Amino acid sequence: MPKTKTNKSAAKRFKLTGTGKLKRSKAYKQHILTKKSAKTKRNLRKAAMTDSTNVKNMKKILPYL
Repeated sequence: MPKTKTNKSAAKRFKLTGTGKLKRSKAYKQHILTKKSAKTKRNLRKAAMTDSTNVKNMKKILPYL
């Protein structure tokens, strides 16, 4: 049986917390920021946890995380 490959694009986007949850950064913070309010941009800075419905698939993509 060959070794399982890590999905490199997912490995750059997700980190594992100490309790085993997956941490991700929020979308919509790259460009077209002039029309977004300061409050919106401030809230987009904070990291978010990956939704529980996606965790099973993410663990499959990131076997050595």
